[in-house]
Amino acid sequence: MHYKPPSDEAIRERLLTARTIAVVGLSPKPARTSYSVSRIMQGFGYRIIPVRPDGGEILGEAVYESLEEIKTENNIDLVNVFRASPFVSDLIDDCIRQEMKAVWLQEGVIDEQAALRAQQNGLFVVMNRCIYKDYVRLIGSKQR
Repeated sequence: MHYKPPSDEAIRERLLTARTIAVVGLSPKPARTSYSVSRIMQGFGYRIIPVRPDGGEILGEAVYESLEEIKTENNIDLVNVFRASPFVSDLIDDCIRQEMKAVWLQEGVIDEQAALRAQQNGLFVVMNRCIYKDYVRLIGSKQR
């Protein structure tokens, strides 16, 4: 079996119904892609919850160290991943354990086996695509 990407219609529906996005690997540095994409998605009306080991605050939200920590306090609709591909397998296992609904692996983040494992466990999975680009392409450039 292989990972099967969702249709544009399914992605659009997921983007329209999601409210809270946990961003794993969100950098506090404005020049970083993870920061700029997350800031834009926040501007589109999503609540962005940063996940990284350093703590602090990014984009006006408290930073959580793990998905487990975040899950106890928030209803996460989607996990957006800005981590290198070698880290994806463990992250997917964490998403499965925490019963996350959906995981989005950004452009260049690829792990076919982990994506398939997530799908087999009921997660909605988008891989190697930019959430911002798909939002603009499928919904437009304004707030939902």
